[in-house]
Amino acid sequence: MLPYNPQSAPWNKGKLVGQKAPLKIRDIWAIRIRLQISNRHCDLALFNLAIDSKLRGCDLIRLRVRDVSHGGHIAARAIIMQQKTQQPVRFEITEVTRDALTRWIAERGLRTDDFLFPSRRRGSPHITTRQYARIVHSWIAEIGLAPTDYGTHSLRQTKVTLIYRRTRNLRAIQLLLGHTKLESTVRYLCIEVDDALEMAEQTEV
Repeated sequence: MLPYNPQSAPWNKGKLVGQKAPLKIRDIWAIRIRLQISNRHCDLALFNLAIDSKLRGCDLIRLRVRDVSHGGHIAARAIIMQQKTQQPVRFEITEVTRDALTRWIAERGLRTDDFLFPSRRRGSPHITTRQYARIVHSWIAEIGLAPTDYGTHSLRQTKVTLIYRRTRNLRAIQLLLGHTKLESTVRYLCIEVDDALEMAEQTEV
């Protein structure tokens, strides 16, 4: 038997893990207003874009100005190649997010090839996923929620969860998340038997 190697231990050993909760609309606006009032333009641009794009953290932190801007203006829609699946995914950029991005890019003097969210630390041209996670936890704590209940995936989940509750359109959610399999979308949204029965009860034949 091979000797125990502590470096080979599972990353989640001894940690509390599980599905993180999506934000509610009131939570979104509570965070957004706090960031606006305190003139935290970078945080506001990051938060708004995270909600709109529904991207994984690893893709969000690697966005460059050119990914969301054309001809000096923030586009209403964008497309990127996902790092995990190597599949393209499209996303919308709403007006509030375009305004926040425009303000942040101008304030920082970012150019087309620059990363949207550059790191202040040496050795990394953009913020890391760990930094992004800490930023998200700080937003959650500021509005009085438990940071352990939320994470970066909460921002990825938020908009699609709201869309699903309004439309029950799984195919649309699959496209928005860039999932290759519908089964992944079902697991991601934690759709249970009760959800299926509720939809069946609302369908008369």
